[in-house]
Amino acid sequence: MIAKVEPLTPARALRGPFDYRIPGEMEEVDVGSMLVVPFGRRRLLGVVVDLADESELPSERLVEPLAALDRRVPKELVRLGLWAAEEYCSTPARGLALVLPPGAGIGALPRVGIRRVLTAAITDAGRAALCGTRIRLGGRQRAALDALADGPQTATRLNRAAGCGHSTLRSLEARGLVSLDQSEQRRRPALAAVGAPAGRAVEPTPAQRAALAAIEARMDERQPAGLLLHGVTGSGKTEVYLRAAAAALERGRSAIVLVPEIALTPQTAARFEERFGDTVAVLHSRLGAGERHDEWLRLRRGEARVCVGPRSAVFAPVADLGLIVIDEEHDASYKQEGDPRYDARRVAERRADQSGAVLVAGSATPRPESRLRLERLTLPSRVDSRPLPPVELVGSLGATGVLHARTLDALNAIGSRAEKAIVLLNRRGWSNFLSCRSCGRVWDCPECDVSLVLHRASGRLACHHCGHTETVPGACPDCGSVSLARHGAGTERLERELERAVAPLPVFRLDADAVTGRGAVAALLRRFDSAPAGVLVGTQMVAKGHDFPDVTLGVVVDADSTLRFPDFRAEERTFALVAQLAGRSGRGPRGGRVIVQALDPGARALQHAAAHDAEGFLSGELERRRALSYPPFSHLIRIVCSAREAGPEAAAAAEIRERIEEPRAMVLGPAPLFRRAGRERTQLLVKAVGDSAVRAAAVRAVRDAVDGVARSRSARGVSFSVDVDPQ
Repeated sequence: MIAKVEPLTPARALRGPFDYRIPGEMEEVDVGSMLVVPFGRRRLLGVVVDLADESELPSERLVEPLAALDRRVPKELVRLGLWAAEEYCSTPARGLALVLPPGAGIGALPRVGIRRVLTAAITDAGRAALCGTRIRLGGRQRAALDALADGPQTATRLNRAAGCGHSTLRSLEARGLVSLDQSEQRRRPALAAVGAPAGRAVEPTPAQRAALAAIEARMDERQPAGLLLHGVTGSGKTEVYLRAAAAALERGRSAIVLVPEIALTPQTAARFEERFGDTVAVLHSRLGAGERHDEWLRLRRGEARVCVGPRSAVFAPVADLGLIVIDEEHDASYKQEGDPRYDARRVAERRADQSGAVLVAGSATPRPESRLRLERLTLPSRVDSRPLPPVELVGSLGATGVLHARTLDALNAIGSRAEKAIVLLNRRGWSNFLSCRSCGRVWDCPECDVSLVLHRASGRLACHHCGHTETVPGACPDCGSVSLARHGAGTERLERELERAVAPLPVFRLDADAVTGRGAVAALLRRFDSAPAGVLVGTQMVAKGHDFPDVTLGVVVDADSTLRFPDFRAEERTFALVAQLAGRSGRGPRGGRVIVQALDPGARALQHAAAHDAEGFLSGELERRRALSYPPFSHLIRIVCSAREAGPEAAAAAEIRERIEEPRAMVLGPAPLFRRAGRERTQLLVKAVGDSAVRAAAVRAVRDAVDGVARSRSARGVSFSVDVDPQ
């Protein structure tokens, strides 16, 4: 038998698969098996992607694998990983790395295994030895038996309590004085629900029942189906997900539930675990290596049949997949930033097609792509029939501080009634930039063509692109002036203003600067949830999926700042951000209200968000995109060339443009980008109008052009990144 093996190496020039002859003692090798193979003078880890009876090469030229590991990737995931590599212009090795067991990656042998625990128990002979028989015992042996007299203990605890190691226990076992038992021990992730509990079953509304009936009907057909669950905030989408997962389990199938942020995973997983118990597993990158390994193995063995996690959980090794849920499907975090730059929403569609599963994409503010392509199920009202909160748009032009007078009045009322509020400003730090009032100098990042952001608490200026930091200056180095101006505001400054406005109520800040470390986000949200009153302020993290019934005020500061970005998705993002934050308010019996501060309160996206009119916004957005041939009516591919010195990257981009041979694709550029992390950058944008066949042809043309240029001598020192469906 011949195994076609794809080596897991970061070298883009090394493209397999390569043939290896499988010896008789490795007869269990199959597609998905992980092998250690010789490759020249190196030993590489590889994945079997296919089997054959013969090779194009003479049998005497084929070598045998050095070892077969006890880990195996499911066949359907091997196909999915190779598809992702092809779809997103990556390498097979990087595509397969997405589906490998935790601890096994590109260029490395697995380093994480099953945790085995040794437990010791005293025997009758051991008790007799303690009672003064003539059996001679060493000091550590007697200490071990004394400790075990109260009951069985693990070897680790015995070592701490009695100072005896494994050798002592083995000696006692050989003498028949103790019995030893070795078992697997699961490293279990900590789950902590935040906000209103949703795991306990509640009576569904008529709209929920109709949505569930449609989902179960598609599930019974065992044909792939894509459904959009379009429900207003607070309409009970989570209950639909829970009941849909229950329907999949009743049919003997599995489910994957995707959430947009790692921070939301414990909350969602806790709700599913409350409903389904230990059959729920969690997968995300912030788990410990051992926790990820054990959760992956539970899913692979079928011990867990529901997987909850962010985008990477779409590759969970579940068998007989029946349901994939994408919660808050509008969120851009479902797009991977590093190679391969996959979109978990599209990967989920592909996996549903492979498995005959039902895909349910849920959101109060769905993407135009989903609205156009998926069959829609609606939840038009909140589960308790409470109205959506009224939204007030106020103009911030001419305001003296960060907060408008109307906002300050509403916050004062919150303080007097001891209620809760959520305030969103999608910008970190204290001020946007620092300048000299005398000579006009602006402090810029030395590695990027952007200004540095002032972080007052740390006394640093920081670049939010490359991470460069420097001390806040006391004077201008150009003219010596000590008159320095701070421009704009971020969450750090807003936190200070809120502390003055709502004192003595506590203010909780949620952004990437304020909460660092494992479990910090969940801990902060628990403190806010348990506080009798207070204000939660932060970036877009505060608008994502939280359910706090006692929040009566929502505030969005500088709501139209995203409209000033040169991005055709700017209006979509602005609408979603405002509508999602508005949905956090008024979920309890006290009701609620929302205030949106903006330079242009009349902006279309803000007007639709204030009216809670998602359908009206989507209709207008689809008309605009159709007229301009933007997605979902076209497909985009972004190519970025970068180099340390200016020149080579622009030349490489120009050559790529010349090499793209696809008449149905329009190539825009080359166009310069701002310098980032010390590298000069130039980009091309490929726009292909048409169906999936046109998209596939454009991807092939781009991949061939980039590979051709990357191999040329003129492109030495140039790096290339290809982003299919850039966000």
